[in-house]
Amino acid sequence: MIRINLLPHREIKRKERRQQFYVLSGLMIVLGLAIAFVVHTVIAGYIEGQERKNQIFKTEIAKLDKEIAEIKRLREQIDALLARKQVIESLQSDRAQTVHLLNETAKQIPEGIYLKSIKQSSKRVTLVGYAQSNARVSHLMRALDESPYLTQPQLVEIKAATVDGRRVGEFTLNITIEQPKAEEEGGGKEVRG
Repeated sequence: MIRINLLPHREIKRKERRQQFYVLSGLMIVLGLAIAFVVHTVIAGYIEGQERKNQIFKTEIAKLDKEIAEIKRLREQIDALLARKQVIESLQSDRAQTVHLLNETAKQIPEGIYLKSIKQSSKRVTLVGYAQSNARVSHLMRALDESPYLTQPQLVEIKAATVDGRRVGEFTLNITIEQPKAEEEGGGKEVRG
C-alpha cells in the first residue's frame, strides 16, 4: 500500500482558509465602517437640515414676537385714546352741570337760608349754610327734591350756632345732580337752524 502524506496539503488549506477569514474579516470591517460613515453622514445631514429649519423658525418667532409687542403697544395706545375720548365725552355731557347746579340752588333757596359753601364731588354735592329755623331747611329740601336737576336731598346734620349775635341753625345737606330725562334722550345735542 502506498502512503500519501496529506499534512502539507491540509496545512496549505488551513492557511488559505485563514487568509480568506482575515480578508473577509477586513472586508467586513471596511464594509461596517463604510455603512457607519454613510449612516453618520445621513443622520448628520438630517440634523443639519433640522437645525436650519429650527433657525428659520427662531427667526420667524423673533419677528412675530416683535409684531406682537408692537400690537400690544398699539392696543395700549388705543385704550389710552379711548379713555381720553370717554373723559372728553363725559366732560362734554357734564359741562353745563355746574351752571344748572348754581342756577337751581339759587332758584330753590327760600328766604332765611344762607349758604356758606358748596362742594361737588362727582355727582354728589354738599351744601353747608345757615338757616333761621329748621322749617326753612325742611322747605329747602322739598324744593330741591322737586328740581329737575337736583335729587335725593339728605340732611347730614343741623346744629345751633351764633352768627353776628343771632342764633341760627348751621346745616349740612347732601344732594345729587341728575340730568333731566328729555336732555338725556336728546344726548345734549344742539339743533342749529
